[in-house]
Amino acid sequence: MASSKTDTEVIIGGKVFTLSGYESEEYLQKVASYINNKMNEYSKVDSFKRQPLDTQSVLLQLNVADDYFKAKKQISVLEEELAGKEKELYDLKHELISSQIKLENAEKQIKALQAQLNENAKNIVRLETELKEK
Repeated sequence: MASSKTDTEVIIGGKVFTLSGYESEEYLQKVASYINNKMNEYSKVDSFKRQPLDTQSVLLQLNVADDYFKAKKQISVLEEELAGKEKELYDLKHELISSQIKLENAEKQIKALQAQLNENAKNIVRLETELKEK
């Protein structure tokens, strides 16, 4: 978004308009292009062309509003999906940390048991040696 107000000339429906706003010139041209594309799309439909100009204008406005509400609904659905994925990711990270802690504890326990096994093996050798000496 531009920090200062932008005035740019655009062509909509073959007429030159000056659009003003705090958006970039590219954005304002993109908006004009969208409207032109909608006008061109509907000007190819015979039933639309037979309507009075004020009706055509309202139909075009309704179509733009329909696009807006569909896009808004899609954003809402995507935001819900994103929230679900973020929760799933959080749960997976929590599960990973929990599993890492269990693994570390298991590794410590294995080391302790190995040390105990080595100690027991030494005791066995010592006891066997003592028995042979007697």
